[in-house]
Amino acid sequence: MLDLTGGSILGLILIGFIAVIAWSSIKIVPQGSDFTVERFGKYTRTLAPGLHFLVPIMEQVGARMNKKEQVLDIPSQDVITRDNAMVRVDGVTFFQVLNAARAAYEVEALEPSIINLTLTNIRTVMGSMDLDELLSNRDVINTKLLHVVDAATEAWGIKVTRIEIKDIAPPRDLVDSMARQMKAERDKRAQILESEGLRQAAILKAEGAKQAVVLEAEGRREAAFKDAEARERFAKAEAEATRMVSEAIAAGNVQAINYFVANNYVKALEALAKAPNTKIIMMPLEASSVIGSLAGLAQITGEAFGGDAPKAAPSGSGQRPPASPRNNAPPRVPPASYGGGEPS
Repeated sequence: MLDLTGGSILGLILIGFIAVIAWSSIKIVPQGSDFTVERFGKYTRTLAPGLHFLVPIMEQVGARMNKKEQVLDIPSQDVITRDNAMVRVDGVTFFQVLNAARAAYEVEALEPSIINLTLTNIRTVMGSMDLDELLSNRDVINTKLLHVVDAATEAWGIKVTRIEIKDIAPPRDLVDSMARQMKAERDKRAQILESEGLRQAAILKAEGAKQAVVLEAEGRREAAFKDAEARERFAKAEAEATRMVSEAIAAGNVQAINYFVANNYVKALEALAKAPNTKIIMMPLEASSVIGSLAGLAQITGEAFGGDAPKAAPSGSGQRPPASPRNNAPPRVPPASYGGGEPS
């Protein structure tokens, strides 16, 4: 058996005490954390991540602070807006410890303090806005809350990185009223857009009709110019033909006047034959006169171009030469002699 004397037991106790003291003086700080060191209860320094040694008995770890970004749920609360609408609001806050000593010794209960500070500023910021602004400007609300809360927690060594409003819940009756208002507003916009569309369509239709009338008038004007030009050219041609016939008559060429009269005669007959309301044409002329006129035209044409005049149609062809005009004048009586005698 092991024989332990009083001196040996005392030595073992002393060795164990020294080992405990030595172990308590060795501190390992994990990454993402800071430890504060207190000497006889007074803050002396902050331990960064890594291995550190403390003075036994005199120094000890005061607070262990997490320097990673952390999230706090902001409980829901009722907020009365500027237009006296009550809404229920909740959110989240993201913060990070920048100074472990100030976060440990400047504020009691760090996380509840941040939560209460955020709740108070939510009521302040959102209570100064109308309901429509709350529902449509969440980014503005988040920015205002972040600015106010971050400025207040700076003295605690805290950096508030983000504040997000998760939900804004108006009362049910208010939601129904907002739905009716939105429907009425959309109906109003639809009617305005429809009216604008009809107005634009009417304007475009009127512009099209105006353009069509202008183009039609321009077309009639151009047609009138063309008709006038055609009539002018036709008149010039008629005048030139008349001049040439007149010059031919003045030169003693009787065939020219015959051609001119016969040509107009045939055109007159053609106009009578093409009349739409005429079923039977009563012609006070002999057919042989018309044929004789045509034969006269052919003869004149042949003489004009230096050819021989067309011969008379054979007797068996069914045609006959134009009849000679009848001399219906009374026989000429020779004048009586002035001698008083009988005519010789």
